[in-house]
Amino acid sequence: MTFAPEYLELVLKPNFRDAKDELLQPLLAIHRAHLVMLAEQGIIPRDESRMLRTALDRVAAASLDTVRMDGTCEDLFFVVDRLLRDAAGPEVAGRLHTARSRNDIDMTMYRMRQREMVLELSDATIELRRVLCDLVSRHHETVCVAHTHTQPAQPTTLAHYLLAVVEQLERDAERLCAAFATTNLGPLGSCAITGTGFPIDRRRTSDLLGFSGPTGNTYGSIATVDYLLQNLSAAIVLLVGLGRFVQDLLLWCTAEVGYLTLGEGFVQSSSIMPQKRNPVALEHARALASKAVGEAHAVTLTVHNTPFGDIVDTEDDLQPLVALTFRDARRAVQLVAAALSDATFDRTRMADRAGQGWITVTELADSIARDHGVPFTRAHAIAARVIRARTENPAAPLDEVVAAASRELLGHPVLLGAGEVERMLDPTHFVEARKTLGGPAPQVTREALSAARERLQRDRAWSAGAHAQLKSASARLLDACAAL
Repeated sequence: MTFAPEYLELVLKPNFRDAKDELLQPLLAIHRAHLVMLAEQGIIPRDESRMLRTALDRVAAASLDTVRMDGTCEDLFFVVDRLLRDAAGPEVAGRLHTARSRNDIDMTMYRMRQREMVLELSDATIELRRVLCDLVSRHHETVCVAHTHTQPAQPTTLAHYLLAVVEQLERDAERLCAAFATTNLGPLGSCAITGTGFPIDRRRTSDLLGFSGPTGNTYGSIATVDYLLQNLSAAIVLLVGLGRFVQDLLLWCTAEVGYLTLGEGFVQSSSIMPQKRNPVALEHARALASKAVGEAHAVTLTVHNTPFGDIVDTEDDLQPLVALTFRDARRAVQLVAAALSDATFDRTRMADRAGQGWITVTELADSIARDHGVPFTRAHAIAARVIRARTENPAAPLDEVVAAASRELLGHPVLLGAGEVERMLDPTHFVEARKTLGGPAPQVTREALSAARERLQRDRAWSAGAHAQLKSASARLLDACAAL
């Protein structure tokens, strides 16, 4: 077959370079697993299986860096196939393609790489959670402002805020774990799309390649891309949440807010403004996360409204974009973790802001309702009148203002001592009073941190187990090949 030079330059050469970078090792592993299974099932003779093993060893040892797409082969599979024919002869090499197709080889390669990508992204989120948990441990009493609708709302603590981010990342971990489980099934043996009449053992090849089992329906094994979209969906949700967090961090780095200072290794100055201390690491993280979200949506759009079957749209041109999505996603997560590892927070400035703008006044209304039997809506109205009256006359004693406001609304005064009102409006008291499950009181956030660290350890164990499973499969594959 002679390919048009335009097709060679625009399609085959770029796809070959991408496949060589991303898929060569999975391809060689698939060849070995399939060879072992064919020999064990008696589908090919043992002497020829040993010749094929030797040929595969030669191809694996030989560097493909110098191999170029010249149009004599269609893709990476056929380039390796030619090398095998050169090493073992065309008759013996031809045995290896018994009971399989490029279709099931491709789908198996894609799943092998994507499970690694999901694991790598999961590992990055685990490290970010560790960094955040360490920050939480140092900031249980660091009072700061919680915003709603971008406006100061109520006091909380930095630990409380960061634990919210940690919980979000914990849910991301669950999504990534589920995506890994969906992806980690082996399509090999589905052949072109209907399976084969040869007595193959799909469970054996799946085990040798580290899959938890084979896929089911052979048509779906070739046609489906839902596992891929699940992987990308988990990444998108993670990145959107990360981007919102980074947006807050960048705001906190501004001179006007001044809560957060990044370490020297994560900022840049200006070519003409020497006073500048730009938090560029976080800007890069935001850009990478947004880029990855765009890449993931591009994948979705590419496969949208394509036929439910074997189709180019889900293959050579698409897979590099999938890899780029996960690479950029991982970089974004890792960059945020690194930038926060030696960042510092201005506790004094955060606490000062938490005492401004009447953001503690909800506790005044709560206290009137709790301690004096006043319906909360009336207590809320009293608190609103206190704000208005004190704004008009800043020198008016708070206890007198409360008494006057309550008399107007209730017909009798709520009598509080001046010190009692001051305590109600103190940000630290506000936080300590909120012992609700999930609340900001230090004793609550300490318990939440303990639980978060337990979940972190659990997810680390899961990741270590998944990595060990893949490593163990590689060892089993090599042993099985050696035993031919």
